[in-house]
Amino acid sequence: MNAKTAVLLAASLSLIAPALAWSQAKGAQTKTDYPNRPVRMIVPFAPGGASDFVGRIIQAPLVEILGQQVVIENRSGAAGNIGVEYAVRASPDGYTFLLGNVGSIAINPNYYTKFPYRPLKDLVAVSQVVDVPGSLVVHPTVPAKNVKELIGHLKANPGKLNFGSPAPSSANSLEAKMFLMLTGTNATEVPYKGGAGPATVGLLANEVQFMFATFSSTVNFSKQGRLRMLGIIAPERNAAYPEAPTMKEQGFDMVVGSWQGVFVPAGTPRPVVNRLFEATQKAMKDQGAIKRLNDGGVPAIVSASPEDFNKFVKSETERFGKVIREAKIQTE
Repeated sequence: MNAKTAVLLAASLSLIAPALAWSQAKGAQTKTDYPNRPVRMIVPFAPGGASDFVGRIIQAPLVEILGQQVVIENRSGAAGNIGVEYAVRASPDGYTFLLGNVGSIAINPNYYTKFPYRPLKDLVAVSQVVDVPGSLVVHPTVPAKNVKELIGHLKANPGKLNFGSPAPSSANSLEAKMFLMLTGTNATEVPYKGGAGPATVGLLANEVQFMFATFSSTVNFSKQGRLRMLGIIAPERNAAYPEAPTMKEQGFDMVVGSWQGVFVPAGTPRPVVNRLFEATQKAMKDQGAIKRLNDGGVPAIVSASPEDFNKFVKSETERFGKVIREAKIQTE
């Protein structure tokens, strides 16, 4: 090696070394130091609904496991689209993650013709956390004591009853529309902004007379007698309120779970995804969290891997697309 070549090689190494050191330091931080500051959990619905209920239960164990504060941000509106889009546009570093659900992730892309994001491409699926059962509830002024009597009441009062929903594209709304179509009845939809919480408040105030809603949003009000639960949308009765029969027991094979799961923006480093996946798995085994979820009738269900959850989300997106097409539900 001549002197000139040696000088050029030394100069090249002096340029490469800092970049290499930075890359190694960044990799080490990703593997060992995440998270080293507070993390945000985006809940795309208002307080009081199923997503907020689940988010606040898993918040405490996640804080303990991650060793950092986990701050919940309720960014509601547009059937969850506002919160999801906010999460999509967040920095892909693991410090902002989304608690998405079946409506905001799998139904909305099929319902809205001009959709602002593509969940299967713009987000990374980390893990499912729960599968919230559904329920059919009525205001106490409605004389029906079971589903058959509600159908009779609807037929005797065509178009006179209102049903509430978090949004026209929500799973709750689709369930109601399918129910009305199957029974040959009709009622007026009243969509509420922000999720199941505001819609449930509307039902309590008798602004609407019935609705399909997540079980966790209505079970306590049903126990108190402020609402009447006619049926549960689940494979079997729920131990949190065994008095309510399933819809299937009453002739309606409606088993549509309102699953929820953790997502991060596309581009998030795999070590960060793995760390968040592991933290989520541990959080969903926390006995305190499990008890609070069970008290609300919500089973904890976790994915085997991020890839497994991604396959599930894809299949759910395809399933609801087929439901919307076959039921000829008007899209926006």
